[in-house]
Amino acid sequence: MALEIPASENIKILSQEAILLLKKLIETPSFSKEEDQTAAILEEFFVARQISVHKKKNNLWAFNKHFDAAKPTLLLNSHHDTVKPNKSWTLNPFVAQETDGKLYGLGSNDAGGCLVSLIATFCYFYDQPGLAYNIVIAATAEEEISGKEGLEIVVPELPAISFAIVGEPTEMHLAVAEKGLVVLDCTAKGISGHAAREEGENAIYKAISDIEWIKNYQFPKVSPTLGPVKMSVTIINAGTQHNVVPDSCTFTIDVRATDQYTLEEIIETIQENITSVVTPRSIRLRPSSIPMDHPIVKAGLGLGRNAYGSPTTSDQALLDCPSLKMGPGHSGRSHSADEFIYLHEIEQGISQYITMLEEVLK
Repeated sequence: MALEIPASENIKILSQEAILLLKKLIETPSFSKEEDQTAAILEEFFVARQISVHKKKNNLWAFNKHFDAAKPTLLLNSHHDTVKPNKSWTLNPFVAQETDGKLYGLGSNDAGGCLVSLIATFCYFYDQPGLAYNIVIAATAEEEISGKEGLEIVVPELPAISFAIVGEPTEMHLAVAEKGLVVLDCTAKGISGHAAREEGENAIYKAISDIEWIKNYQFPKVSPTLGPVKMSVTIINAGTQHNVVPDSCTFTIDVRATDQYTLEEIIETIQENITSVVTPRSIRLRPSSIPMDHPIVKAGLGLGRNAYGSPTTSDQALLDCPSLKMGPGHSGRSHSADEFIYLHEIEQGISQYITMLEEVLK
């Protein structure tokens, strides 16, 4: 039997409070690494509701009232930093404007709507006794730049996380897996010489050979949710002047990893098959997933939502536990001019979060 989302006056009140909070966040600039003012707004929100809140840098987190160390812990997480508005905005990105059921403003869709909906969900369960899980809500910073002073510094402060819901705009569908990301800087080495004579060893030609392998190679294991590993050469640089054979050529590979390989395995395979020196920038952003038979996934499927694999990265990549990416809003509106979220998406998002979690927490 399909689950039903109940109509609730309590949820309507929570939605109204969430929208008011979102408007405050929109009207307060919170670019990555500059989230101190929105952190203060969020802290004030929790304190006003007599919820003890912890803070580290521009990150905040809080636990449910009846926290029990003997129980497993569920993490609800989204971010309060934003990108900078692009030049195509026709509205003031820092004015929360309601028009035709839409709320416009920078960060309204990515990921303010998700964040306030998760906060409302946390408040709904906050003082309920006898829950099967502890709940921690974390409003974190630096997601938009994959910074190292966001969720990554919060996780060590938390108990072991059994599973997590990461709020990103998915139209409340279930991103049950997410590709990881590793960026590789590669250097092809040659020998310089005069272009007019048969001198030197052209590093560009070496790089071309390596790039051809990258273009054509397919990792044999394909993820059922995320598909194949994807490699793309996105930057190439070489040469100083027209008559000198270059002795160095650098290029960059963007690798979208799946749950079929570790990042280390992917890097090793690439290095074994090309002559260029391969240097990873980071191996922090790992692929993530949650089993299809996990109770939270089954609850979402019971509501008629779709499960899929996401090609884009989020803070989910920093969690070493089963995690589900899900939230109100549409990913196509993220980082766009005149960004908006429908007001009804927030109420529906809160309702769905609560209904799904009631299946798990009770």
